[in-house]
Amino acid sequence: MTPDNPFSQASDLPYGLPPFDRIADEHFGPAFEAGLAEHAAEIEAIAGNPEPATFENTIVALDTSGRLLQRVSSVFFNLTSSDTNSARQELQAEIAPKLAAHSDAIHLNPALFARVKELYDRRDQLGLDEESAWLLERTYTDFQRAGAGLDESQQAKLRVLNEELSTLSTRFQENLLRDTNDLAVLVEDPAELAGLSDGTIAAAREAAASRGVEGYLLTLNLPTSQPLLSALENRALRERLFTASISRGNRGNENDNSAVLARIVQLRAEKAALLGHPNHAAYVISDETARTAEAAVGLLERLAPVAVANARRDAAELQTYLGQDHPGATLEPWDWAFYAERVRKAKFDLDDATLRPYFELDRVVRDGVLFAASKLYGLRFTERHDLPVYHPDVRVFEVFDADGSPLGLFLGDYYTRDSKRGGAWMNTFVDQSHLLGERPVVVNNLNIAKPPAGEPTLLTFDEVTTLFHEFGHALHALVSDVRYPKFSGTNVPRDFVEYPSQVNEMWMLWPEVLANYAKHHETGEPLPQRLVERLEESAQYGQPFATTEYLAASLLDQAWHGLGTEDAVGDLASFEAAALEKAGVAVPAIPPRYRSTYFAHVFSGGYSAGYYSYIWSEVLDADTVEWFKENGGLRRENGDHFRATLLSRGGSGDPMGFFRAFRGRDPEIAPLLARRGLTGA
Repeated sequence: MTPDNPFSQASDLPYGLPPFDRIADEHFGPAFEAGLAEHAAEIEAIAGNPEPATFENTIVALDTSGRLLQRVSSVFFNLTSSDTNSARQELQAEIAPKLAAHSDAIHLNPALFARVKELYDRRDQLGLDEESAWLLERTYTDFQRAGAGLDESQQAKLRVLNEELSTLSTRFQENLLRDTNDLAVLVEDPAELAGLSDGTIAAAREAAASRGVEGYLLTLNLPTSQPLLSALENRALRERLFTASISRGNRGNENDNSAVLARIVQLRAEKAALLGHPNHAAYVISDETARTAEAAVGLLERLAPVAVANARRDAAELQTYLGQDHPGATLEPWDWAFYAERVRKAKFDLDDATLRPYFELDRVVRDGVLFAASKLYGLRFTERHDLPVYHPDVRVFEVFDADGSPLGLFLGDYYTRDSKRGGAWMNTFVDQSHLLGERPVVVNNLNIAKPPAGEPTLLTFDEVTTLFHEFGHALHALVSDVRYPKFSGTNVPRDFVEYPSQVNEMWMLWPEVLANYAKHHETGEPLPQRLVERLEESAQYGQPFATTEYLAASLLDQAWHGLGTEDAVGDLASFEAAALEKAGVAVPAIPPRYRSTYFAHVFSGGYSAGYYSYIWSEVLDADTVEWFKENGGLRRENGDHFRATLLSRGGSGDPMGFFRAFRGRDPEIAPLLARRGLTGA
């Protein structure tokens, strides 16, 4: 790596923001090689230190090592998700197995583990403070879970498994992106788009033009159910769009993920067995707050019967509406959202077409999302136009704390593009750490259709919810107040990480917040009070569908990862069908939120055997919302209490201990059941 490589030294930009204007694709490969070599040398120095092991020269040294590798990795993997290209994809395929091998070289280093274990064995004699003691505990646990206790031959097998798994998860992600782009639905006759708003049609025309084709291009979102299905009047086009969605990764072409995911499942089962667990789900969940797969599945199975019963009741109502338009037709998955929207309109005089003019992107961000954070935590946001970004659509906000001190940077990357993977997520470029003197640089990614230049970006109700949700993750990182980088922000158990982000959703409909941002994009008139009341009245409408499709995906995840090394799968479609039938969530008109071949959360993301986390976290979330309501809602005192006891603590201690410190007791499930209309569960 030459000295002019931007990764050769820490960024000199505010908060360590990467110098995107100076980073080119050719810089990544040399920076990774240098970072791997530098980190390996640091690890060898720690493991071979002739001095007796101490907390500082072993545990702290480990946690603060690999800074160059961290710099390049944070930028590279952010970009492969949000703005990839062929060069980055090629390097990702090359570097993924190297990073897996590098991680194994650390965790399977016997001299290093001996030092860690020696400190762990006499941890009660070290006089460590609470956060330091937790760092030692987590470091030892991580080594054990990574196979440090295995014999030499077992470790050799583990290295092979990890290398192949890293390659396959990368391939799954790349296949999915290519197939998602390839399956976008091209419409030539604008008459087929009846029901869509002018803005949505303009965005579809823009999407087609960006690919150099004539017509209107309906791009695909990550979940099974596509947002446009709720508005498209043309039933045949709805079917085309739905069929495209569920076909991703499962067409027998070069992007087919069937064999990839089957191999991933097999390798994960082998790895779990090697590490002493009956299956991958047992291995993963043993280190989450649920502790056992039985506890996680138990919650899902408790909710499923009531959710499905309510969904079947709703299906019968939708069937009546369908029959009026198409006598003799059977309700299909591509019909559900369309007729649910019609019923919603009839019952509550409310639909997305009515709401969208009041949800303009910039106003929702500034006067909604950021406003709520300002009221609750005293934060202040100033947009910066002088800092480099990795794509012209990205916006940068400097964040200041209530006392005026600088807190970090927040980046918003809201629009969809062919180079961005589907879905919505939060990530960090820099993690907060007092030890390293670093403050957070955080990014939110969404996939909102971009309108033609000069036209407003009007959001659906679900997109507004997603903005608040993802910013909840961003807040978790921005207000992080920990010493060690290992514990920064969202570095918490998977079934705890969604909790603060789900709590943040409550503010989107809080009267003071809603009144501040929900204004007509042309007239500035506030959202009429009758619509506000309808939103509150309709809060539970659609929950049976949403809960059932979510539970189906979660139980499918558990079915795949509950397999042992001797369990055969056979045909993928048959396995899926049998798993859903066994779990009691096989509702023909409600497919899982993700089918296996495009279930990126679990086959190329960090949610394998962990998709249950959303509803597990929602137990905590719903209970927390009740606390806020009982204590006056959007008040600084409430925000400060939540921040001090839980949000700022990151992963620096037992997460359920943080919850008890905030709530004063263990969580209760009743608020979740009431919220989702599952009081019979």
